Amino acid sequence: MPQNDVPDFTALLRSADRSAVHLEMRDSYMADSVFDAWQDGREVELPDAYRQWRTLVEETVARGVAVRRARIVSEPVTDYIRWEHSLTGRHNIAAGEDVRWLPRRLASDLMLPGNDLWLIDDERVLFHWFTGDGEWAGHEFSEDPTVVKTVVAAFEAVWARAVPHEEFAV
Repeated sequence: MPQNDVPDFTALLRSADRSAVHLEMRDSYMADSVFDAWQDGREVELPDAYRQWRTLVEETVARGVAVRRARIVSEPVTDYIRWEHSLTGRHNIAAGEDVRWLPRRLASDLMLPGNDLWLIDDERVLFHWFTGDGEWAGHEFSEDPTVVKTVVAAFEAVWARAVPHEEFAV
């Protein structure tokens, strides 16, 4: 589907009735000023985009939607993943997300999608594309039942093996 047929993400998440799950499979993503500050040992106030995200998740969870995030990571983890882990408790989990981590070495026998994604109500999938160095490259939306079924199975397999955030040490 062309990118112009991709729904607005905020509207997509607000349309969730039961569940919204996010699968992340990269060891680093695009440049981020908060990450840069963390690497320099500085604490900075989270930018508006982070606060807006947290508010969106809080609103979604308050409507009774289960929001889960699974991250597949290499070990030893990258600095970027170490930073994400340090931010997850006070940002994602505080907003109401349930987050788990799966070491890549434990995912070898799983059939995984080729891209990160959001799955809404086990009915709609928004795939995210990134360049090799982690920069945003686009996205694709699908409601194809075969694609959705594959994504549901992949996410649930990852979730079953993944370690809850509180127990995952980086």
